[in-house]
Amino acid sequence: MDTGTQVAHQVKEIRRARHMSQRQLASRMQVPRTYISKIENGKAIPTLGSLDRLATALGVDICQLVRDSHSRREEEVRQIMSDDFLAEIASLMPKLDSLQRSMLLNEVRERARERQRDQLRDLAMGRRRTA
Repeated sequence: MDTGTQVAHQVKEIRRARHMSQRQLASRMQVPRTYISKIENGKAIPTLGSLDRLATALGVDICQLVRDSHSRREEEVRQIMSDDFLAEIASLMPKLDSLQRSMLLNEVRERARERQRDQLRDLAMGRRRTA
């Protein structure tokens, strides 16, 4: 993947993760929406100044727009391994057979779903109290 394609992919991915439309991003940058579309489709390669404005409008560091998938993966692994619990699980995974690994992952998924349901319930209860 060349640099232009990487930037296009990153801009689109980050914009979508922020639930932002092309029009909203363009408005924040004070450029036409078609310019954002061209960047995301690899038909326009932003200048350094435009990259800086894109990063600011997306609320990210400019490095996030130009790094490749390998460096993104390294950063994700560093973040995961900085959590003691997750680091411990990661160290145990190679020692498990496929059935044990599957059982562990299913249990973790279920706990995560329960936690998410609890948070949504608490949020809904909070809204009811304030209404």
